[in-house]
Amino acid sequence: MKRSKLFFLDKRHDYCQISEVKIINRILFLILLILASSTLYSQQLTESDSNIDTSNQKDLIDVVRSTLKITSKNIKRVRGKKFYFSFLPTTSPIPGGGKFLITSTSAAFYLGPRKKTSISSVYFSPYLNFKGRYSLSFRSNIFTSNNLWNIQGDTRLSLYPEYIFGVKSNGQENNKLLINYKYIRFYQTVLKKVKPYLLAGVGYNLDYHINISTVNDSIGFQKFTNYPHGTGENSNSFSSGVTANILYDSRNNSLNPLPGAYLNLIYRVNPYFLGNGSHAWQSIYLDSRKYISLPGKKRHLVALWNYIWTALNNDVPYLDLPGIGYEPYQRSGRGIEQNRYRGKSMIYLEGEYRSDITNNGLFGYVVFANLNTVASPVNSQFSGLHPAAGAGLRIKFNKRSNTNIALDFGVSKGNFGYSLNLGEAF
Repeated sequence: MKRSKLFFLDKRHDYCQISEVKIINRILFLILLILASSTLYSQQLTESDSNIDTSNQKDLIDVVRSTLKITSKNIKRVRGKKFYFSFLPTTSPIPGGGKFLITSTSAAFYLGPRKKTSISSVYFSPYLNFKGRYSLSFRSNIFTSNNLWNIQGDTRLSLYPEYIFGVKSNGQENNKLLINYKYIRFYQTVLKKVKPYLLAGVGYNLDYHINISTVNDSIGFQKFTNYPHGTGENSNSFSSGVTANILYDSRNNSLNPLPGAYLNLIYRVNPYFLGNGSHAWQSIYLDSRKYISLPGKKRHLVALWNYIWTALNNDVPYLDLPGIGYEPYQRSGRGIEQNRYRGKSMIYLEGEYRSDITNNGLFGYVVFANLNTVASPVNSQFSGLHPAAGAGLRIKFNKRSNTNIALDFGVSKGNFGYSLNLGEAF
């Protein structure tokens, strides 16, 4: 799911008037109240589940029930119900300017015994700005009973602007270029359990960027980047490849990971016979995460994240090169504008401390810091370290699925941004 950068606006591309934003916000408040009430009913159907002890916990649904004086006396309970829904409407700008209406909906569910099966999740995130900018995004992470199979999917259809940033090696340091394009992504991966927590499998990845063009520019995309592949004016770039995947995941909940570890290795090959022509290329993505629980009455958890992402060829289309905020789940680089750093290789590090504010878990907070370095697509040389840091507020939306509303504030050199999501950043 694409990150939501709240209030980060370029005045030259502000597509919404203040009055429109106020109207939208009021409508969204009413929608949220109605859907929270309907989600309340969904939660009441699952309160008999003895495998989850939430007696001392409180979530946003409990708050709505208490505020509206709703009781569960007349609500029929259904044993074994295993589906939990969360809904979050927001308004947000996107890279390149323009305010969007974004609606994030997630469904979390179990397809087997909770003690032996990880929670599955599905996200649907459409957004639009009523002026021709839109995106439809559907992402899924399904675990069958006893984690025998893991099926992952990421499908997107987007049309939006974004900035491309110059670097010292191409003589455009501190400059940026606005580009437009349509984007189709279709990723599907199937993995089978080899032993407990360890899975292996294969997948197919498609990235199709259509009609890449610059906006109000005189220099041109190719000259600005000094990179010849996938940067022609009004050009397309097509990457079609197969992947070999190894996954180790000892977490039981990817929405809000508990103590455990995660390691994901993806080797991607884009051969000429799958439509890549002379631009056949390969890449490696290695993602590792560790979650450490600290003692205390409240929740105290340290989360660590690192990924290494590198292209193994010199003719990868520019928009398929490793970029900040463009890893598979698009959650990296909080505090840094998406796509601010892009190159042939990227190394990323992030650490976060998570704790509760209230004993009932309704409110919590996080403090985080991240660091990245990127190799130039022109000469493959690493240059500089790019840090960011920030803090965030957590509100428990659904205690059964342990889903949080995550509001983060991040800052880096030349940028300050907000992000709003369902679920933790990693």
